[in-house]
Amino acid sequence: MERPPTRFEEKVYDALQLVPKGKVTTYGLMARYLSCGSPRAIGQALKRNPFAPETPCHRVVSADLTIGGFFGTTTGTPIHRKRLLLEKEGVIFRDNGSIDPASCYHFDE
Repeated sequence: MERPPTRFEEKVYDALQLVPKGKVTTYGLMARYLSCGSPRAIGQALKRNPFAPETPCHRVVSADLTIGGFFGTTTGTPIHRKRLLLEKEGVIFRDNGSIDPASCYHFDE
């Protein structure tokens, strides 16, 4: 039996609801928004997201605007699926595979 989300995880999932369709944010931006200081903690919370896809963890990417991880991995089918989800939502990718900065959501917007 899986455990219920912690209060911290709930805060991460709530913040994620602010990221609109067609935009992404980064683990670091989300950590700063939540004043937690740890992008890795954000990643760990997202890895445990029991509310996907309604809570869209695929909208969080690496600080350099590369795709980052998905379902606890950084390669293979999950990453391909994450990119497809983002493209379907209208996120713009550059020729080198990174995400266009215009697609990045900052919580102070």
